[in-house]
Amino acid sequence: MKIDCFIFDFDGTLAEFRLDFAQMKQRLNSLASSYLAIPPPQPFLPALEWLAWLEARIGESGGRSEAFHVQAMAMISEMEVESAKCGALFRFTRPLLKMLKESGAKTAIITRNCEAAVRVVFPDLLDVCPAFFSRDQVISPKPDPAHVACALEFLRADPRTAIMIGDHPMDIKTGKAAGIFTAGVCSGSASRSELLAAGADWIARDCEELIKAAEWE
Repeated sequence: MKIDCFIFDFDGTLAEFRLDFAQMKQRLNSLASSYLAIPPPQPFLPALEWLAWLEARIGESGGRSEAFHVQAMAMISEMEVESAKCGALFRFTRPLLKMLKESGAKTAIITRNCEAAVRVVFPDLLDVCPAFFSRDQVISPKPDPAHVACALEFLRADPRTAIMIGDHPMDIKTGKAAGIFTAGVCSGSASRSELLAAGADWIARDCEELIKAAEWE
């Protein structure tokens, strides 16, 4: 079956961001220290998962986990928006999404980033891509395959004709968990070998090369 639904990650896939996740996790630790009697260990999970881990420890200790969550999410969103001010779309992003839209393909962007940060970089997003789901629009963001499912449902797309495209092994694993095709692009921080190891069905230098070179039949 022909692939006619393209679900894109954002950071590193369609845009360049310079978000310091190590600093973000250290700031989460510093905030959590004011809620815990014993300082937390060095982070060993991605930022959102680390936040959840800290929140659980605070809750287990009888602390104010909800207050921590609100403060932590505000801090993360602030860092994302500030980073977005120094970010930029890749040169091919708008033309590529416009081309796919005009060809009749279904397109979506899903991201663990907050909506406000994405719109700093891509204010006209919905002009060229009809579906956008940041972490603000879903109950559980990727790697939960439900993030992909939201996009598929919104687009009324057949999973058998859909592909998840991203620059990180998490994107590949999310697509596979959702039961759709996957493609890795080397425009972010992950290497070709890392994307292949995650199980990507296709690999390309970037989204432009991927869409132009791949056989979608």
